[in-house]
Amino acid sequence: MPPAPAPAPEPAVLAVFEAAKGFMPVGEGLALYEAAVEAGRLGLPLLEVGTYCGRSTVLLADAARGAGVTAVTVDHHRGSEEQQPGWEYHDPATVDPELGLMDTLPTFRRTLHRAGLEDHVVAVVGRSPQVAAFWNSPLGLVFIDGGHTDEHASGDYEGWAPHVAEGGLLLIHDVFPDPVDEFTGQAPYRVYLRALESGAFTEVSATDSLRVLRRTGQGC
Repeated sequence: MPPAPAPAPEPAVLAVFEAAKGFMPVGEGLALYEAAVEAGRLGLPLLEVGTYCGRSTVLLADAARGAGVTAVTVDHHRGSEEQQPGWEYHDPATVDPELGLMDTLPTFRRTLHRAGLEDHVVAVVGRSPQVAAFWNSPLGLVFIDGGHTDEHASGDYEGWAPHVAEGGLLLIHDVFPDPVDEFTGQAPYRVYLRALESGAFTEVSATDSLRVLRRTGQGC
């Protein structure tokens, strides 16, 4: 018998994903969704570090809705390093005209509303290490897609990987092994290697810059 088709988000949700501000290509998004559907079977929350404007959040939320669990997304909404003025990924439309600072929270909320998924997401506004410091519940999935410096990527891994349940999934975005991508992808790549070398995680799949790992051992 041919293999069963991979799970896919509802067409309306996929349309919101494609229209939302963000940087995740469709192929990686579908791989994220497939992983989230699998992790949802554990009956535990699915957590994302790095909300931005909600492009990937809608996929996690749709998978969470199907599994009867909650998607949690953590971000301070002031933008990561490469999204600040003067950098390649800066979007002036995300700047609060009164404060002159980035604020992606309103755009995120509009994205979630358009997808009809507000009831399936808990948005935590704060810095990842501060939130991780008081988090004490197991997670079916952790998706690391926050800052791309070693400090931030390592902090996200150290703060959240310990909460991935046995059999749960750890996803790391923007993994680029080529040193030419030093700013955008080398820190996530080093975190990915660290997870493998820990003996706690085993690679499940790689889709472009997205890596999916499963917890198969203790620690991190």
